Amino acid sequence: MKNIVRIALAAAAMVFTLQASAQGFQLPNMQVKSNAFEDGGVIPIKYTSHGDNIQPDFTITGAPEGTVSYAIIMHDIEVALAPNTDDVTHWVAFNIPSPDIAEGSLPAGSVNGNNIRNAPGYMGSGAPLADRYHHYVFEFYALNANLDLP
Repeated sequence: MKNIVRIALAAAAMVFTLQASAQGFQLPNMQVKSNAFEDGGVIPIKYTSHGDNIQPDFTITGAPEGTVSYAIIMHDIEVALAPNTDDVTHWVAFNIPSPDIAEGSLPAGSVNGNNIRNAPGYMGSGAPLADRYHHYVFEFYALNANLDLP
């Protein structure tokens, strides 16, 4: 399931980029900010599996015209689970109707996909505290339609 969502989001992003490029459009300058932590910073314990496992807040600006909803994928790119090279998916959310995402919950109508534990919802970072730092990537997508996924 997580691969289907990733493929759908990547395909949507690629189609938009190709269409925009072919028609001479300048790509939007979409930006995402959070009060929880700085871009590239350390995720505070409150938002991790070692803490309260609270979903961070996000505000998205500069989305392209015609954006209907948003999608988020959060994954740990440091870990590959045998016997393949898949990284660890911590959170998949889509059909998010608002660019303003409050701490601890998604806007009404949003869909949480399954994480690595095959459970829907946010699963905060969980690398061992004595381990080296892991790099968690939050990918944000602006979609021109809602995804029709189970």
